[in-house]
Amino acid sequence: MKNIFSDMVDDIMSYFLGLQYTKIDELNIEFARIERRDSDMIFKCTTDKENVAVHIEFQSENDGKMPYRMLRYSLEIMEKHNLLPYQIVIYIGKDNVKMANSLSYDFGEQNTLDYKYRIINVGDIKYTDVVGTDYYDLYSLLPLIDQNRRKEEGEKYLERCVEAIKDIPLYINKKKDIAFKAEILSGIVYKREVIEKVFSEVVKMFGIEESETYKMIIEKGIEKGEKEKSIKIAKKLLKEGMDIDRIAEITELSKEEIKKLMN
Repeated sequence: MKNIFSDMVDDIMSYFLGLQYTKIDELNIEFARIERRDSDMIFKCTTDKENVAVHIEFQSENDGKMPYRMLRYSLEIMEKHNLLPYQIVIYIGKDNVKMANSLSYDFGEQNTLDYKYRIINVGDIKYTDVVGTDYYDLYSLLPLIDQNRRKEEGEKYLERCVEAIKDIPLYINKKKDIAFKAEILSGIVYKREVIEKVFSEVVKMFGIEESETYKMIIEKGIEKGEKEKSIKIAKKLLKEGMDIDRIAEITELSKEEIKKLMN
């Protein structure tokens, strides 16, 4: 997710949040007390008035625990960076949004909580509202937006999105990345055979395989596959009673990783 959305930060800040900023810097925050999710994007945003920490969370499924997670994120950001957090959840799921965007309680004047954050459902955004702008990185989201029109037109809507990407007035390599991201995100709402049919012409035209984003994601996928294979082998060898040093030599896993498998 982070690979897909990293190039969209400027457009997301401007289009979704309407922020007028002079500088953004990615913040290094590990959320030690919270489950780590690669889709977290947190930036120090310098504005004319004050500095804020913009936290963008991408969500493809409804999560009933979302308010608790977001509040924990908020506290971590304030504690570690002493910045006010501006939080937004960008929902890219197939179903309607069913998540709360607040937490509150009132046990008297000195025991209250009133916490809120923004949820934006990209399915509510109109196709023409995006295509009519020069926020070209957001064209990757076209297959997910305009939920009503998408359901009404089906495959033809996806074809419309592909045509819009092909017509972007940008150099070919940039269009490759946008098209590849759009193809991946299409999988959230369209069936595989429809995606392959609609994007087949684009793949040939752009040579998607040469896209830098494609290479990055495929390489990481290969690395993950190789790692999972090594872990599977290590588990078998542990059951057979093989020495940890020997297993580490065979699988190229660290001794610490192998010891964790023993537990």
